[in-house]
Amino acid sequence: MIAGTATDVPLLKWSIFDGHGVHAAVTTRNGGVSSGRYESLNLGLHVDDDPEAVRVNRERVAKAFGATADDLVFARQVHGAEVATVTSCDQVIEADAMITTEPGPVLVIMVADCVPLVLFDPVRRVAAAVHAGWPGTVAGISTATVQELQAGGSDPADLLVGIGPSISPDRYQVGADVEAKARQRFGDRAHEVIRPDGTGKWLFDLWRANIIQLTEAGVRPEAIELAALDTGPGTPFFSHRSQGPTGRFAALVQLSPQDQSEEDPR
Repeated sequence: MIAGTATDVPLLKWSIFDGHGVHAAVTTRNGGVSSGRYESLNLGLHVDDDPEAVRVNRERVAKAFGATADDLVFARQVHGAEVATVTSCDQVIEADAMITTEPGPVLVIMVADCVPLVLFDPVRRVAAAVHAGWPGTVAGISTATVQELQAGGSDPADLLVGIGPSISPDRYQVGADVEAKARQRFGDRAHEVIRPDGTGKWLFDLWRANIIQLTEAGVRPEAIELAALDTGPGTPFFSHRSQGPTGRFAALVQLSPQDQSEEDPR
């Protein structure tokens, strides 16, 4: 990912979306007004931060992104595999993935270790934002999102995907309950995503797990850009596991307005 913003709020961007008529970025924990555990750009209203500070932070992010705070669409993320369609900026969403074909809404997924993903179909001009923690990953949230896009007319081979900062495979320790669910989900490929760490527990590779789901659903491997950036101490990202209670950073995506008569990009 590369940094790029004209404001005091740093935004990281995936190069894979360049020139395709979509605006996607990831915030860091820097550039806001929150303090203490939530210093400084916390975007979550559900983590006991000062709501006024969060409001200011959201306004700052919207401005850096080239939008307004009223354009931001947040989901109540439930760690499942529900996918919601967003048609306006004032919807109340309860899902872990959002899809839109409208150029107005800015889809916002908040994380602090979990995997944020942005998907874009440059042919149909549809975007999606996905929250994939371990429960959503073993529930198949990435698969469900691609299938929902496909049901709407997308060819998975046309999709471009950005995977944002999240807890690294070498640091995400889980217990036997999660290990069993990962094995059940990934079957013969479980060895690619889960491995013993020598302490009686396991390391879960959420990056690889979601890439497997995406490619098995038909996304081309070369169309996936992995940030490969860890969260937590020493990084510019919040980490609930290392620092909780703490704030939330976000992945954002918005379709750019486009003349509907423009030729098919293929």
